[in-house]
Amino acid sequence: MLVLSRKQGERIRIGNDVRITVVRIGPNSVRVGIEAPDDLNIVREELCFAEPAEHGRESAVANRVACLPR
Repeated sequence: MLVLSRKQGERIRIGNDVRITVVRIGPNSVRVGIEAPDDLNIVREELCFAEPAEHGRESAVANRVACLPR
């Protein structure tokens, strides 16, 4: 795993098509913006493994589908 330090407003590039920007740094969280091609599936990892009881059955099924590679 590559670990980088960034300040608010700074970016990280992944290949030629993906840019990650540190939008805001709070006391307990960091907000990032992701610019990527529309065909690249981007989803929070915890949603890929959510149980149906946590977010409702329809939501969990939709999230698992969204986590599949395109």
